[in-house]
Amino acid sequence: MTAHDDATQLDTLRERYEELAELAGSLAHEIKNPLSVIHMNIDLLSEDLSEMDSEESRRSLDRVDIVRQQCERMQGLLRDFLRYARLRDIDLVSGSLNDQIDTVLRAYTAEANKRNIEIKRYLDNNLPSIALHSDSLQAALMNLVKNALEATEPGGQILARTYTTQTSVALDLIDTGRGVDNNTILHMFEPFYTTKDGGSGLGLPTARKIIEAHGGRISVQSEVGRGTKFTLEFPILKRLA
Repeated sequence: MTAHDDATQLDTLRERYEELAELAGSLAHEIKNPLSVIHMNIDLLSEDLSEMDSEESRRSLDRVDIVRQQCERMQGLLRDFLRYARLRDIDLVSGSLNDQIDTVLRAYTAEANKRNIEIKRYLDNNLPSIALHSDSLQAALMNLVKNALEATEPGGQILARTYTTQTSVALDLIDTGRGVDNNTILHMFEPFYTTKDGGSGLGLPTARKIIEAHGGRISVQSEVGRGTKFTLEFPILKRLA
């Protein structure tokens, strides 16, 4: 097989992938509409049952609550999936990685204080600019910080450090939480893989997709009982001559 044949096959596979991704996104959107109708009518049914003061109505209310919880779970799953499926090429502009992570950390400061978790920043003031899309990059960072908070016990710490390597601008996000085993590390970026009750399993895959859309990469190190470190690396934005 020639190089031209390889390129043609790759283009065909890419087209099929994009077609399937678009179809999956459309299907998820179509499911979302009737699910919203079901949720609305469940709420109306719950109101009707609440007006009936009987043992039968109370049993029915318990069952209605189970249906409502599952509807809300499905709506959350579809929302996360649509966010994952719709991510395509994004318009990047010059910006500061420090500003992005600082904005996200400030957004979670109140929750960290409530949980008695200390947030530490070691941000390089001389950090070069990177090409970024602020909204999507902050969404990826928020997912990582949220996971770190949920994994860390009261009295623990979350540390954010930015620095420059020979080829990239990097961010380490470190928590002193419970950590994960090697099997979880192996699968954590796979869609729908989750160790959380009620989790969609799309948060980390979406974060990685966003980071890769920035030309970057994400890696993870973790030790059970000691914590986890995510490292994000982005290409240094070349200055115009």
